[in-house]
Amino acid sequence: MRTYIFEALKQLQPCEEEVKHVLKTFIGASNILCSSVGVTNDDEDEGCDNETTENGQSEDQAHPGSSPGVDSLKEDIGEVLTGKVKRRRTTGQKDCRRARNSSWEDLLGLHGVDWDDDESDDDDWSPVSALNLRPHWFCINCTMSNSEDVVLCWKCGERIKSEILTRGHLSSPTEPAPFPPSTQAGPDVGLRRDTPGALNTSSGCSSEHTADTLKSGKTLLGVDERMLLHYETQMKSHPHPERPDRLRAIIAGLASEGLYPGRCVLLPPREATRTELRKVHSEAHVDAVEVTCKEDLSYFTSDTYANKDSSLAARLAAGICADLATAIVRGEAQNGFALVRPPGHHAEQVNVMGFCLHNNAGVAAKAAQEAGAKKVLIVDWDVHHGNGTQDIFDEDPTVLYISLHRHEAGTFYPGSGAASEVGVGSGKGTSVNIPWICSGIGDRDYIYAFLHIVLPIAKQFAPEMTIISAGFDAARGDPLGGCEVTPFGYAQMTSLLSSLSGGKMLVVLEGGYNLRSISASAAAVIKVLLGDDPGPLPENIQPTEPGALSMFDVFAIQSQYWPDLQIPLSVQNLAQMASRRQGKGKRRSRRTYVGGPVWWKWGRRRVVYYLWQEASFRKTKWSQRCR
Repeated sequence: MRTYIFEALKQLQPCEEEVKHVLKTFIGASNILCSSVGVTNDDEDEGCDNETTENGQSEDQAHPGSSPGVDSLKEDIGEVLTGKVKRRRTTGQKDCRRARNSSWEDLLGLHGVDWDDDESDDDDWSPVSALNLRPHWFCINCTMSNSEDVVLCWKCGERIKSEILTRGHLSSPTEPAPFPPSTQAGPDVGLRRDTPGALNTSSGCSSEHTADTLKSGKTLLGVDERMLLHYETQMKSHPHPERPDRLRAIIAGLASEGLYPGRCVLLPPREATRTELRKVHSEAHVDAVEVTCKEDLSYFTSDTYANKDSSLAARLAAGICADLATAIVRGEAQNGFALVRPPGHHAEQVNVMGFCLHNNAGVAAKAAQEAGAKKVLIVDWDVHHGNGTQDIFDEDPTVLYISLHRHEAGTFYPGSGAASEVGVGSGKGTSVNIPWICSGIGDRDYIYAFLHIVLPIAKQFAPEMTIISAGFDAARGDPLGGCEVTPFGYAQMTSLLSSLSGGKMLVVLEGGYNLRSISASAAAVIKVLLGDDPGPLPENIQPTEPGALSMFDVFAIQSQYWPDLQIPLSVQNLAQMASRRQGKGKRRSRRTYVGGPVWWKWGRRRVVYYLWQEASFRKTKWSQRCR
C-alpha cells in the first residue's frame, strides 16, 4: 500500500497541496499503526534498506522484474523475530549488478505499478484509484505524464497541444497550435503526405537533381518514411522514448529553417544486405532481428522492442548509412547526415539491447573501408557509452573509437566505458573512453575534451573518414541524459571534427528523446555540414572540476598509446585541489603511541581532566582529616 501512495505523490502536481496533505496524513497514520503492532517501516528505514545507486535510483528501481521488498524478504526467511521481520543489512558494500539491466522506465524514475495484481494485499482499497490521480496526457516533447488540469508539461514546459511536429524547434512551447497534432505512433500517422509531421521526402530529390548535386560535393541526407513503422504497438504505462516522432520533429525543424528540402540532397534509400550486416554482427544476431517480422510485438530486453516492421526499418537504417559512407569516401559528396532509427551503437556482435537492433555506425565504417578508407574514426557523443561499437572494433587497429559519455563509476547505463577500457590485443589504444563522473556536464567540458583529447589523438591516428555517432540525449532537457550540452556545443564539436580526414564526415543519429532539443541540435549540426560558421570558440575555455577529474585518468592512461597527448596544467591543478578537499573531509585516525609516558596515549585534555579530578579528591580528603 505504501508503494501506491508514493507513486501517487510522485505524479501529483505542485498545485494539488490539499490532496498531498491528505496522503501525507495517511502515511503518518500508517506509520503509527505499524509501530503499534511492531512492524518495521520499510520505506523510512534509515541506512541501507533502500540503498540507492550512484545515479539516484533505488536498487528496486534499477533492476526491473523484481517487485519492491520481495527479494529482501526471500533472503530473510528464517530470521523472523517476535513482532517484526529482521532485515539483513549491508555496511560499506553495494550491489554490483550491472547498470545495463536498467530499463528506460527506471531511468525516468517511473517504474510502473501493477494496478491489476489480484494477489496484492491492497486490492480492497487503493488510494490512487480512489482519488483518480492517474495521468491523463503525456507530453509530446518529453513523454512525461501530466494531470488533466494542467496545459504545460511540468518537466519541459511544452504545451499539451504543441506544434513541434509541424515546425520543430521553431514552434512556441507555450502558444497553442492551430490544430492538435496526433501523438499516436500508429502505422498511418506520418506516412501520408497531408499528415502534420509527415516526412516530406519527395520534394527536390529527383534523380537528375541528386546526380548533379553529388558531383558538386554537397551535403547528403539519408531518411526514409518506412522507418516510422518501427514503434511500440502496445504502449505500456508510459510512451516509449524511442518513438517515430523523433524523426518527424527533426524534419519539421529542418523544413522550418529552409535546410531541407533545399540546401540538402536526399540520397535514395535502400535496405542493407545480409552480407553487409554479417560484417559487424553474428549470423544468430541477424536471424534474431529478422524473425521479429512474424510477431506483432516482441522484446529483446525489457526496453528494446520490435514489431513486424522493425526488421525492415533496421535494414533501411543500416543501408542508408552504408551508402552515405561509400558516397563520401568516393568523393561523390563532401559529408552527410543519416536521419535513421532505430539507433545502433548499443547493438553488439551478438546482443541486441538499448533500443538498438543493428549497429549503423559499424556498418558505415565497414562500408567506408571497402570504398577505400584505410583508417576510420568513430566519435560517439551520445550520453550513453556505445558498448556495441566498442565490442565490434575492440581488436581492430584500423578503427579508432572515441566515446564521451556519462559513466558514474559504471552505475549509468550500460555500465561499460571506463577510462581503463583501451582495446584488446592489436587494438590496444584504439578505444578511448572519456567517462563523466556525474550529471550536468555541458559545453565547456565537451569542447575542452575535444580540444585536448579527441583532436590530438585523432590527428595522430590520421583517419581517412570520420563517423559521428550523434546521440543528442546529452542535450539540455533530455529526460534520460541529465547533461547540459546546447546546440551551440554540438555545432562547435562538429566544426572541430571537420578539420579531420579532409572534411569527409558522416553524422549518424543515435539517441535523443527531447523533441525540441534534438530538432535544434540536429539543425545546428547540419548547418555546419553545409558550411555555415558556428561562431567563435569561447576564449580561454576551462573545464569544470567534475570534468577535469573525469579527464585526468584519461590523460594518464591514453598517453601510453598516444605520445602527442599532454595533460594540461589546468586539469592537474583542478584535480589536485579536489584531492586536497576530499582529504580534508576525511577524519584523521588517531596515532597510536607505543611506549613512553601514559599521558601520551591519553591525550592532553584527558590528562588535565584527570589531574583536576585527583586534586579535588585529595583536597576533600584532607579537609575531612582536619575536622
